Amino acid sequence: MSDIVYKIREELIQNADEKTKSSGERFFKEEVKLYGLKSADVSRISKEHYKNITDKSKSHIFSLCNELWKSGFMEESFVACNWSYNIHNQSEPSDFDIFAEWVNIYVGNWASCDTFCNHTVGTFMEMYPEYITGLHKWAKSDNRWVKRASAVSLIIPARKGKFLDDIFIIADILHSDKDDMVQKGYGWMLKAASEAHLQEVFNYVMDKKATMPRTSLRYAIEKMPPELKAMAMAK
Repeated sequence: MSDIVYKIREELIQNADEKTKSSGERFFKEEVKLYGLKSADVSRISKEHYKNITDKSKSHIFSLCNELWKSGFMEESFVACNWSYNIHNQSEPSDFDIFAEWVNIYVGNWASCDTFCNHTVGTFMEMYPEYITGLHKWAKSDNRWVKRASAVSLIIPARKGKFLDDIFIIADILHSDKDDMVQKGYGWMLKAASEAHLQEVFNYVMDKKATMPRTSLRYAIEKMPPELKAMAMAK
């Protein structure tokens, strides 16, 4: 174990709180591994230790992130998410394979999924849009978190008006998925897209609403004007 990962674990253990741990475990439907820290404390620890890393090359940071992901602790995954995003200016196309490995092997809850994909993967997609077809493949995975990742990786680009055609492709692939985490993920993606492309997303929802899961539908229309919401919800 690298010295800095050891120090982070020591500090996470020292700052752990049993009440925070218990409430966090109740908050998630799936089983999660927690030390028991509030997100602000994890963010502070992450930033403080990142400052002390002398070698901020991508290869070194990624190796540290790998160690953190491997632990299975949510707080350590948040540190890994922060650090991988910190070096996004060093991104190169081959990083996609590493990101895919982390999502497939280590992501086991919506919080780690969304934190990693919203920022690190989403930024990568904006830098290398030719890799967005990789998200189409993720959407066809048997892993619920990989499927959710295919959608939530586009949340921030969607708000900027980007990738609308791909957003609809991914929504089509995930359309009838039975998993509520997947339904919420692609509904959120459509909601984000509606901020820049209201009419197009509304038209898409109206076309699909007879078969779209209600969970996805409600998420997708959340930011739409009341009159459009009413039309979308009408049977």
